[in-house]
Amino acid sequence: MAKKAKGVRVQVILECTEHKESGKPGTSRYITTKSKKNTPERMELKKFNPILKKMTLHKEIK
Repeated sequence: MAKKAKGVRVQVILECTEHKESGKPGTSRYITTKSKKNTPERMELKKFNPILKKMTLHKEIK
């Protein structure tokens, strides 16, 4: 049985940056994958926040 090679891709959690400032309860988080080789720095993507009902900037946490 062949061993599975460890991938370069890792799971990351993206959290909304505007949600904490709004004072509304809850959090907006997304889980995605990224390549450690191509993007070693933290990711930032514009994603939809269902609580604020608009597109907001989500940054990688941890």
